Amino acid sequence: MITTRTPIPAIALRDGTTIPQLGFGTLAVQPDRTSTSANVDITATTVGHALRAGYRHIDTAQSYGTEAGVGRAIATAEIPRAQLYLTSKLANGNHGPDDVRRSFDQTLTHLGVDYLDLFLIHWPLPTLYGGDYVSTWTAITDFVAEGRLRSAGVSNFQPAHLQRIIDETGHVPVVNQFELHPYFANTAAVTATRQHGIAVEAHSPLGHSGEPLTDETISRIAAAHHKSPAQVVLRWHVQHGHVAIPKSAQPQRMIDNINVFDFELSTEELTAIDALDRGADGRVGPNPDVYDGI
Repeated sequence: MITTRTPIPAIALRDGTTIPQLGFGTLAVQPDRTSTSANVDITATTVGHALRAGYRHIDTAQSYGTEAGVGRAIATAEIPRAQLYLTSKLANGNHGPDDVRRSFDQTLTHLGVDYLDLFLIHWPLPTLYGGDYVSTWTAITDFVAEGRLRSAGVSNFQPAHLQRIIDETGHVPVVNQFELHPYFANTAAVTATRQHGIAVEAHSPLGHSGEPLTDETISRIAAAHHKSPAQVVLRWHVQHGHVAIPKSAQPQRMIDNINVFDFELSTEELTAIDALDRGADGRVGPNPDVYDGI
């Protein structure tokens, strides 16, 4: 497989660390979310392709069932640990303080590492656990003090969720990862996240089921730059300062997705893509204000 030599820029986080602006997502790289031997093999192979393509930022989660496969891939890649950026997320069933610690220990074991670069609360779960995601947040920040976690962050947190954990703990997340793509600009979440000096990280950065990649505007801009629609959308994220986490099981697409630093979108092109926002109608995933799934 041809590897890329394109350097991936890093974004400075509020705690003094940095995060690569493009990462490789591992959601749904397996047929299901179980950690069977076959699934570990699939994830290890896929992540191995991503590492050879040049990705150093790997995004996994306890609920994906991919941590063990990621661990195997990085163990065999012979890439120094300091050159990797590893993110995982707390499963919704592990929000109790004791479960947070137990599951974090298990995450480190699955990945085969002694520290994690970034650990996120996957969902705020506004009514489960008595609506107490604040205690969960405090438990995660303890790992930073212990030296086993470089940075603590959140995922799918809306403005009120962010404000609450900051007001009640004084600990500000360094990253907020949430759904963000041209059809769903998630303006309120972006604005609140940035007002607190928190980095914006996009999951589902390319949308879903071909949208917005088949959009006429994006196709036209892609043709003008001799790039794919996915490359144009990822470039849109980059120029807006987002961290983006694309995923693909196809090695060539992994390479294409990472090669978005050799062209620029004009102000007019950025504005045209911005105008594709459909508001709440563009949302693909659950609404964090009401989602309480385990």
